[in-house]
Amino acid sequence: MPATATSTPAASPTLPTRAYRCECGAPLFFRNSHCLQCDRPLGYDSERARLLTLVPGPAEGLWHAAGEADQVLYRRCDNLDNDAACNWLVEVDDSDTPSSGSCLCTACRLNRTIPDLTEPNNGVLWGRIELAKRRLVSELITLDLPVRSRVGEDPEQGLAFDFLQSLPEGPPVVTGHDEGIITIDLDEADDALREQRRTALRESYRTLLGHLRHETGHYYWYRLVQHDAEWLDGFRLIFGDERNDYAEALQTYYNLGCQPDWATRYVSPYASCHPWEDWAETWAHYLHMVDAVGTAHSFGLGEDKLAIEADPFLPDTLQDESDLGRDDVNSDARQAETNSFLQLVNMWVQLTAVMNELSRSMGQADFYPFVLSPTAVRKLFFVHRLVIDTAARGDATVAATAAPQAVPPAPAPAPAAQAA
Repeated sequence: MPATATSTPAASPTLPTRAYRCECGAPLFFRNSHCLQCDRPLGYDSERARLLTLVPGPAEGLWHAAGEADQVLYRRCDNLDNDAACNWLVEVDDSDTPSSGSCLCTACRLNRTIPDLTEPNNGVLWGRIELAKRRLVSELITLDLPVRSRVGEDPEQGLAFDFLQSLPEGPPVVTGHDEGIITIDLDEADDALREQRRTALRESYRTLLGHLRHETGHYYWYRLVQHDAEWLDGFRLIFGDERNDYAEALQTYYNLGCQPDWATRYVSPYASCHPWEDWAETWAHYLHMVDAVGTAHSFGLGEDKLAIEADPFLPDTLQDESDLGRDDVNSDARQAETNSFLQLVNMWVQLTAVMNELSRSMGQADFYPFVLSPTAVRKLFFVHRLVIDTAARGDATVAATAAPQAVPPAPAPAPAAQAA
């Protein structure tokens, strides 16, 4: 857990970039696989966090980035031409040929089970999940978090996804996490069904991307916190003791509802039911903040462009939490972490206030139906420091290439969920 050296690490996360341009000058967006203006092929290099305009390479099926002297060779992900519509690239060497076997990108290699695509509408639902997952994985890689597949790259500590559908004769699929395996109920990609559940559960916010971010929170707690005594001690001080009976806490939440004072201590009502859920909701919230603020900056929308007044969070908000989890970082590094976090969270407060007004101007519900309390902000700061510390330790080596891997099989029984 502690950084291996006392030198100052990078004190702020790298924000995702979401604005790109084609060689023809047209604006491009993260999901594009070809330019809508000139029809050039495009591909996303997840290691460089760039959407590239592609030109043919030395053999069919091989590509270069247009206008680059180093002439890195790529293949396009095999899931480009199916319902996943994956626009990501895989870097290859000169010996690679299209006959070298199947080729899946970093995001698609994380799939352990995909839906039965012979069933009507499953392809559409899977495509929606994959689009959200690519956005999630691109952010995790940008933050230098460990993103290795449990299927073939890291069987002990890696990450994998099962996208499953409840069958009439079987038990319902439960979205959740179990020691590196994240299960997502395919029905969550059905907008109408998801809205019904959001209303029934009295949730103000429920999205596919939110589910994915929440469940990776459980994974990274398991991966980075659970077996690290110092981070675990810090976690218990600020989030609570996760050894409290989880099933009982969840049942109490669904029977009696959230804690009445949840807004003073948690980022969401659901976070109040158990420390695991508090962590996962806070983690997801942090990823929301980083991606949205990074997107705003990508399009030239910085804090100096937001004509709105909001009371900023100040350093004394974080004082009670500043030393939790790590004791070997020098004061300059600690101050830099504090400054970078306050800049992030205060930009977030301004940005979401403007976005809420834009939503209201369109007759829509608030884009961001939350208010952050000082206690919730201290929890977000804990996540911030863990992310920075993980990147500083070099704990995220994501292979640019991998052994050939087939598309995952049809659905299997859902694994048990450690935490929903």
